[in-house]
Amino acid sequence: MNLEPMQKAAVLIEALPYIQRFNRKIVVIKYGGSAMIDEELKKKVIQDVALLKLVGFKPIIVHGGGKEISRWVGKVGMEPHFINGLRVTDEPTMEIAEMVLNKVNKSLVQLVNELGIKAVGISGKDGMMLKCHKKYSGGQDIGYVGEIDQVDPELIHELLEKDFLPIICPIAYDDHFQSYNINADDAACAIARAVKAEKLAFLTDVEGVYRDFEDKDSLISEMEVEEAQEFVDSGSLGGGMLPKLQNCIDAIKNGVSRVHILDGRIPHCLLLEIFTDKGIGTAIYNSKEDERYYHG
Repeated sequence: MNLEPMQKAAVLIEALPYIQRFNRKIVVIKYGGSAMIDEELKKKVIQDVALLKLVGFKPIIVHGGGKEISRWVGKVGMEPHFINGLRVTDEPTMEIAEMVLNKVNKSLVQLVNELGIKAVGISGKDGMMLKCHKKYSGGQDIGYVGEIDQVDPELIHELLEKDFLPIICPIAYDDHFQSYNINADDAACAIARAVKAEKLAFLTDVEGVYRDFEDKDSLISEMEVEEAQEFVDSGSLGGGMLPKLQNCIDAIKNGVSRVHILDGRIPHCLLLEIFTDKGIGTAIYNSKEDERYYHG
């Protein structure tokens, strides 16, 4: 897209109040979906995060790696099993999951470093950051899958203060220091609450929240947390959107100012959502007062 000089200036001026508003503020980005698999999209997401860092934001990336884990489980001749959408993680699977997530983690660190920004890749076990207990699915044992009990954000704050960009993979530990796999959405939400993030952005494979999923013109660009709760309670949401929206609500109720659900398949979706008046996904916020605070 070739913009005239005055159009470029207009784009930059539109971004100015957002840059001022979020200078030195923490932004947690849950990185997943197609944006993690498509190499071109991956580069664009990392460019977005790098730009956020360079204009004064304090970004944190929390990433998953479910598709990559499934690929490696298949490579070693094992069959992936799921109960109620949750991966059954026995000891061999947990070993593969931890290996793969750390591999993904360091590949993201490399991409950020290549842009001249110092990134540090860690898991929830580092600095005893993510403590969990064993999670059951409908009463069924699904192995080494955990639910977060507490987050110690000390290491994250230390990295941010030293001007590093933390990249976190969702491995936690229990009372016996056993490793557990954590849902990356849950991990991002818990970390955002613990560091009192100004924003939490979920990169997904959907455009956002629809009033009617069959009607693509019904995308909701902004919604109050009470309306989001009504959506959850109505039972009209399908698939992975229900737990994602519940995570958004929990984050808002625990001090995160705004939560964004973005389509990671759109190049530079983070910049479009954060730095433009219209945005492209669904933003969830706490009240009308908060909306005025953002938009004047």
